[in-house]
Amino acid sequence: MSKSKKKHLSLRVLKKFRVIYGSVRQHFRDVEQTCGVSGSQLWVMQEVANTHGIGVSELAERLSIHQSTCSQLVEKLVARKLILKERSKEDQRRVGLYITDTAAKLLKDAPGPSEGVLPQALGALSIDTMQSLDLALEKVIQQLQNGDDELGDHPLSEL
Repeated sequence: MSKSKKKHLSLRVLKKFRVIYGSVRQHFRDVEQTCGVSGSQLWVMQEVANTHGIGVSELAERLSIHQSTCSQLVEKLVARKLILKERSKEDQRRVGLYITDTAAKLLKDAPGPSEGVLPQALGALSIDTMQSLDLALEKVIQQLQNGDDELGDHPLSEL
């Protein structure tokens, strides 16, 4: 491939990244304008609504974020009275999370998908496509001078 064709192709790929990034940001703006919470907070509430009594560790795993990041998100929602924390009657060491009625209404009125447009789009891809994309993105990350793998443990709306 000639240098000119390679340059043209790299610009086409860059435009696709811009479309993805812009679509994600627009969804987060819509969530914040409609609900008054961040996209990641909305996703936290949705996961808590789907699994009454979920713990922070399991929630962090479901969101694919670091546990301390998840705890911070949960604490913000607790402070806003959107999530309740309750100790288990069977095991006092275990704390379960529950949404409030206010959060349930907010979820009902929120623009979807609650997990965000990118996780939804990725979930719709075939396994083969996801594996190819994973390998290709790993190569892109290797070329970044300031690549920080720890950023992968933070929700997009918090970056």
